[in-house]
Amino acid sequence: MSDLIVIVYPTESKAEEVRQTLLGLQKEYVIKLGDAVIATKTDTGKIKLNQLINTTSAGAVSGGFWGLLIGVLFLNPLVGVALGSASGALGGALTDVGINDAFMRDLSASIEPGNGALFLLVQEMTSDKVLKRIQDFGGVVLKTSLDETKEQVLRDALQRASAETTSGSTPSP
Repeated sequence: MSDLIVIVYPTESKAEEVRQTLLGLQKEYVIKLGDAVIATKTDTGKIKLNQLINTTSAGAVSGGFWGLLIGVLFLNPLVGVALGSASGALGGALTDVGINDAFMRDLSASIEPGNGALFLLVQEMTSDKVLKRIQDFGGVVLKTSLDETKEQVLRDALQRASAETTSGSTPSP
């Protein structure tokens, strides 16, 4: 069973830094992510989702390949590529992999413009090692499906880093 974790960072670039850190940890087999999406809100209130996988382009590429193959069989490869790419792109656009886009848009409506909300679908993780690597980035937990104890440990670790950042940035009298 996967766990959902949503952490809000002050900027999209900070959320991207954390996502890249987690992807690095995934290469070390410390965490296994099902999805990692960054949502931002523009000044006009529009929600933008920065997905790891662009299903539209992936669908167009695979559709183009299969269209070419079928087109060669029926002696019209150009038409096959065009139809295959179009149908693959349409199929990819209609496919929702990982976290539901509508859910992410609804939840992201509550963040401030300019903030970055990192949505994580965690399949497996070694909690202590992951927490040790991301706690210095700070952030505020918006929502999780973790049990209350694990959620509180995450909140406390991120809050400590946020408190250290704000106390360290205030000038002393």
